[in-house]
This record gives sequence, structure tokens and C-alpha cells, in this order.
Amino acid sequence: MDLAEIFRVMCRRWYVLVPGLLLTAGLTVGAWLLVPVSYESQSTVAMLNSRKGAEADGNPFLSMEPSLTGMADSLARNVNSDVSAAELKSQGLTEKYEAKIADNAQGPLLWLTVTGEDPDAVLRGNKTLMAFTAQRLKDLQADQKVSPDSMIRITTIVPPQDPEAKLKSKVQYLVMAAGLGIVLSLVATFFAEARSRGRSPRKHRQDPDTERTEPAPEPVPTPAPRSAPARPADLAGHLTDGLLTGTDAQDAPDPHAAPERDRSDGDREQQPDQPTVQLPVLPAAERRPTKRPPSWVK
Repeated sequence: MDLAEIFRVMCRRWYVLVPGLLLTAGLTVGAWLLVPVSYESQSTVAMLNSRKGAEADGNPFLSMEPSLTGMADSLARNVNSDVSAAELKSQGLTEKYEAKIADNAQGPLLWLTVTGEDPDAVLRGNKTLMAFTAQRLKDLQADQKVSPDSMIRITTIVPPQDPEAKLKSKVQYLVMAAGLGIVLSLVATFFAEARSRGRSPRKHRQDPDTERTEPAPEPVPTPAPRSAPARPADLAGHLTDGLLTGTDAQDAPDPHAAPERDRSDGDREQQPDQPTVQLPVLPAAERRPTKRPPSWVK
């Protein structure tokens, strides 16, 4: 089935395709209205060396040791745990959040991300997450009885950003709804075409839009009946007629003329005609003349 045939089927079964497309449009609009828009706010924090460790040069950004990256990974895992999630929920953070090491980071940088449907709640949740992360860093070091001057510090690199709408998930739902509706419409259209062809195959065969009308078969010629062989008596009669003279030829009966039939009751029965072989009679002028004796013979 080529594209032209598909287009013809869609035109013939428009009463199935058009309602399906309208239903698809309704599903798409419904998905756009029902699926909520997701908002996201992100902030970035960095791990700094302790005050005691930064006394040498006085700048904590110049003393970022590799051990700080390991501490940042440990802190992110602790913030993402179920215990921390329960504590954050008690503090009012009900949206989805995530803490992880920043992509392609060359230092101990953490990304704090909060996602939700309410932009104001998302922004407040990001601020709450930042404060909770800083407090969790102090608690982890306090459990190990680290002195305040030797504790790793945390600082804000990027404050919580204004929530941005994330339409990726919503567009995915729209594409899924539209694709499903179009596929179901086409399936219903071709199913109706198949049922129509199954019910009336002869009518479909004579449809000018789909197939050409098959020509009627040509009649087969009937062979002519074979002629019966001529009988010897008939051949002798015809030979005798050919040797007659001119006067006799005129008096001889015409071989092509139909023979007279007796009107008797016995001959009234119809007999099958048997064709015979007839020899032509030459005219008198074309016959060989009779030899006459010479004039001196008396």
C-alpha cells in the first residue's frame, strides 16, 4: 500500500478519522490543562578550610584541599537521606529536593535543587535547604568533637535563584497524548476499511478509486465441424459429369443446385447434411475439341 492509497482510504473513511482527530485534540488540551507546570530553584555552596588551616595565607579559597571534596560528597549523601528528609519536612520543605556535587566542578561545590509546583514554596524551600545543609555540616563535625577553629566551613556561592518553569515533562505528556490519539485514529480508519472490503468484495472490486474494472473475457471461437469424406459413388458421378460434352453439360444438372427432395413421408424426416467433395465442370469452350479426319479422306 503506497501513500496515494493511504490518502484515498483516509478520504473515504473521513467519518472515522475526523472524530478520532477531534478526540486527540481534546486529549492534548486536557493534558495541557491538567498536567501542572514544574518549577525549579537552584543554589550553589562551597566547602572552605577551617580558620586554623587558613591562618598561613589568610585566604580560605587558596587552601582548598582535596579532602574538602570528599567532605562535600559525604554531606550531600547525608542531606539526601530519609532521616534528613523527615527533618526538612517538619521544617516546611515538602517539595522534592536534591543535593549533589556540581557537574564538572574543580572544587568542593554542592548544588542544592528544589522542585515543585508552587514557585513561592520552591524558593522558600531552597532557602530552608541551604540553612539545613550548613547546620548538618556543623553537626557532623560536632559529633567527632572537632574544635570550632578546626571545623570546615560552608559559604554561599550562588544564592537561591528565582524558580523557572520546567516544561519538559509537560511537553512529554502532550506528545504522548497526541501520538496515542493519532495512532488510534488511523487504526480505527483502516479497521473500518478492512471490514468494508470483507463485507462487499465485489463492490470494492468495481470501485474506480481503488482498482480498475476487470475486462470481460473474450469468447472462445467454436471450431467448425469436420466434413465427412466423400463417398466413391459421388466421386464417380462428378467425374462422369466432367467428361460430358457441351450439349450434355448444358443438359446435366447443376451440381451446386440443391437436390430435389421427394415429398414422401419417409423422406420428411430430417437427415443430417453430409458435405461432399464436388469437382468443377469446365465450360464447352475450354474442353479439348474432337479430332476430325483429314479432308482427303472420304
